[in-house]
Amino acid sequence: MIYNQNNRIIKKVLSSRGKKQKENPVSYFTHLPDPRIDRCKEHILEDIIFITLAAVICGAETWNETEDYGKAKEEWLRQYLRLPTGIPSHDMFNRFFSALDPLAIEEAFISWIRAVSELTEGEAVSMDGKADSGSRDKGGKHAIHVVSARANANQLSPGQVKADEKSNEITAIPKLLDVLALKGCIVTIDAMGCQRDIAEKIVSREADYILAVKGNQGSLEEDAERTARFTKATLEWKEEDFGHGRIESRHCFLYRDLSFMENAALWKSLSAVVKIEAVRYIKSTGKEEKETRYYITSSKASAEVAGKAVRSRWGIENQLHW
Repeated sequence: MIYNQNNRIIKKVLSSRGKKQKENPVSYFTHLPDPRIDRCKEHILEDIIFITLAAVICGAETWNETEDYGKAKEEWLRQYLRLPTGIPSHDMFNRFFSALDPLAIEEAFISWIRAVSELTEGEAVSMDGKADSGSRDKGGKHAIHVVSARANANQLSPGQVKADEKSNEITAIPKLLDVLALKGCIVTIDAMGCQRDIAEKIVSREADYILAVKGNQGSLEEDAERTARFTKATLEWKEEDFGHGRIESRHCFLYRDLSFMENAALWKSLSAVVKIEAVRYIKSTGKEEKETRYYITSSKASAEVAGKAVRSRWGIENQLHW
């Protein structure tokens, strides 16, 4: 499969040697400390990284496939690489990357992603956790959870942090926030991340939050429901969506009157309660489903912006996790 991939994309992304650093992803990795001793350096560090990046872009998932790709594309690769001793073996790729500092690799990768995907003003960035398939221990009780961020306009993941347990996602989210450039963005997180310190962290990163509200924060959900019941919506926005045998309508209400929020001052820069009323009609069965969800936000944007940011959270489930 990977042998027949067109090299046009790789050539555009990887062959900018000699150009400014922002256009050359390899330059973000060449500063990594080389774990090999001098007498064992049969291959150039830059060559190893170049081949690996190109192979992964073309679909390689194992070190054997990386070696196969290198051998299949050796003639093309020699246009950009020196390859004094040919293509590294799969064992060599494995040993090299196993010896590298994983945090250093992650930092280099994030630096590259930041350079090629500048987050735009007002872009929604969704964060969510997912258990890695096949990562459970022998007893089947524990699995690795990865908290990921997804920039919805760019449709990419600019960062991930591992959490050993689902409950530890709360501590992983601040770590992920630390490595992302979020200025001007709107960060959306489910009820697990509806924590005061997380809200404060997001605001400190010069971003806004939209946090799902459920019963994990004392009376917060009840206060949000009372706000929607007894105050008038400041702004509203509605959209309808047709397709896949169903009709969906989503109605977003923004409530700026926070007089029913008992602990509003404890939430950094809290500016509104968001209420989403969703109605889904299934054509084949004639069944109608209704759902009402509440959020809190620091954003002063319109109801349309808030509604679209909430909806964009489904992208991290449908286009990243799965």
